[in-house]
Amino acid sequence: MRVTPFGLDLGTVRHELARLRVDMSVAVVRAKNPFNVGAIIRVAHSFLVREIFLIGSESYYERASMGMHRYETIVECADEAEFLQQVAGRPLVSVERDHAQTTLWQANFPKNVVLLFGSENDGVPPALLAASDQIIAIPMYGINHSFPVAVASGMVLCEWARRRDPRARPSSASAEEVRPGDGG
Repeated sequence: MRVTPFGLDLGTVRHELARLRVDMSVAVVRAKNPFNVGAIIRVAHSFLVREIFLIGSESYYERASMGMHRYETIVECADEAEFLQQVAGRPLVSVERDHAQTTLWQANFPKNVVLLFGSENDGVPPALLAASDQIIAIPMYGINHSFPVAVASGMVLCEWARRRDPRARPSSASAEEVRPGDGG
């Protein structure tokens, strides 16, 4: 279902979207690149996350959110400790390649999950990794060390949604049939 905002006031649109929100939230450690944080807000809106936690005091680039920040519940957390208080009791899944326990394809996304993305330069801070129920990596096949964090957030949210979408069907191709670089 889609809510067309044209002709409706902001409060009405937010009210209508509230009925469609999902049982998943996004958190991002803000640092050094405010454009990425704004882009993640835009991506998170596309999946109608419950809320977006912004950890740290750095600003974000509202223009990168393409106005979607107006429709989202953004929870500002001054630091890691405040964030952990806000999400206490909820499953926390961090996306961090170097400390991963499993991949995006094998990860478990429990109800009420908070998906945590680190800063572009420093990743997920050690205290938040320690508090995570699961640390996952997005499989990569080239020599590049990481995806841009806004792209990574889109990939993870898309996989989360794919698993819940009744239109999604498991692929019939096996891992041996489709290999990186063969166009599959």
